[in-house]
Amino acid sequence: MSFQDKVLHIVRQIPRGKVTTYGLIAQRLESSPRAVGQALKRTKHPIVIPCHRVIKSDRTLGGYSGKASKEKLLRDEGVKLKNSKVQKESIIDVHTRN
Repeated sequence: MSFQDKVLHIVRQIPRGKVTTYGLIAQRLESSPRAVGQALKRTKHPIVIPCHRVIKSDRTLGGYSGKASKEKLLRDEGVKLKNSKVQKESIIDVHTRN
């Protein structure tokens, strides 16, 4: 399985209404947050693969193209945001998931 496939596999497991960070995915794959971001950037199906559910470690939305659309997608899914920052209760640790 390629690195990109591993990243996408993890991202597909993030449930609706939750997010994780580039850094947590990177830790799980023993990589870097930037490499995770690049893998997500290359996906051809950004809604089917819920890339919008991956945020920066500081709880801001990150480099996703169209931050307003990312924020709307997350809010529509029930993710709690305050001042464009995801609230801690919406973040999951991907190390505890399959």
